[in-house]
Amino acid sequence: MNDKTINSFNELELWLDEQRVTEIECLVPDLTGVARGKILPRQKFTEDRGMRLPEVVVAVSVTGEFPEEGAYYDVIHATDRDMHLQPDPSTVRIVPWATDPTAQVIHDCYDKNGKLIPYAPRSVLKRVCDLYAAEGWQPIVAPELEFYLVARNTDPDMPLTPPVGRSGRAETSRQAYSIDAVNEFDPLFEDIYDYCEKMNLNVDTLIHEVGAGQMEINFFHAEPLGLADEVFFFKRTVREAAMRHNMFATFMAKPIAGQPGSAMHIHQSIVNKATGQNIFSNADGTPSELFYNYIGGLQRYIPACMSLVAPYVNSYRRLARFSAAPINIEWGYDNRTVGIRSPISSPEARRIENRVIGADANPYVAMAMTLACGYIGMKKALKPKAEMKGDAYLSPYALPRSLSEALDWLQKEPEIAEILGPEFITVYTAIKEIEYAEFMKVISPWEREHLLLHV
Repeated sequence: MNDKTINSFNELELWLDEQRVTEIECLVPDLTGVARGKILPRQKFTEDRGMRLPEVVVAVSVTGEFPEEGAYYDVIHATDRDMHLQPDPSTVRIVPWATDPTAQVIHDCYDKNGKLIPYAPRSVLKRVCDLYAAEGWQPIVAPELEFYLVARNTDPDMPLTPPVGRSGRAETSRQAYSIDAVNEFDPLFEDIYDYCEKMNLNVDTLIHEVGAGQMEINFFHAEPLGLADEVFFFKRTVREAAMRHNMFATFMAKPIAGQPGSAMHIHQSIVNKATGQNIFSNADGTPSELFYNYIGGLQRYIPACMSLVAPYVNSYRRLARFSAAPINIEWGYDNRTVGIRSPISSPEARRIENRVIGADANPYVAMAMTLACGYIGMKKALKPKAEMKGDAYLSPYALPRSLSEALDWLQKEPEIAEILGPEFITVYTAIKEIEYAEFMKVISPWEREHLLLHV
């Protein structure tokens, strides 16, 4: 475990020596959040301090496809050029489940001229964080990540079901916040916490969420890039641990019909780097104008950004009325029916919780999106709507209802493209359109059941 941040290659080499590492997993998060890259012998990694991969590696669909033509190739060269990967020493972690001493290191993607590849997810988040730094601001975030444990399922035509716990029985009812329901999977969670400790992942609270077999893990608050890395690592870790206990862990937004969906709520506040003060609070403890402006930015731009944080056709099954997920961008204090919530807190800890983001979202893209919306709101001094003090589920839908609609809204919002980068938006929308087209080729059981003999 690395107890302190490793900031240089010399420190990295010393750490690898201390851990007696023989292999390095060189990782690059793609648009989906899949860990791509190469596994190198320690000596090869030390000699090269980087590697090359084709540009398209970080810009493929969840099925591994990419466009055959179109604007995608205005960004990614048709000759399939290499990008140059450089390790970020601060991201090194041990791989606790590996047989031989193995480390994993996240890499950044550069072109041949040394510029960050603009459509790589980590690059997009860095771009947004740089905008905050230019203002003398430091974003602080804290994700809450929901996921389901399900029985092993190797047939995609069969519905997912809750796994069997220590009692020999599977959950059949909702057990929100039940300690005993979590204890059903004690051996698994002991491994997860052990892995997280060895990887120095700053996980906090574990709870049982509303759904059968649905769990939530909270992370301690920190700066966005490091926490996005931790969520990326955590997803890998939970999936690996679950398989070792004969079950699957899934971060699908809506894996089981009739059960609540899974979200990645992100709490966020902004600190003045010069004073260390939370800019969402005035000196007298009241909410600041920037607090309201940030909310105004979220309300104005989240609807156009939904394809970034609800990135699959499945994502929109979660965003349904009375389903424990928001259907609009109302805001309120201590109100879990709204899309934008401000929890009860001290002035120093005043923060905003974005509740629209799905657990299936790429953590780098999700954090970039919510910080970008808030940033524009503060820069443009946008005003929020009046606080929602009642049940926001009774209010009209204000979010796109499908991936196709969401992609259309995103491409009509030039200010988001300016903040996140036009290259990223071009590549992202091209990939998502491919995924949507692939989905439309599939005939669902519902269609066969209800349309086969009735229309």
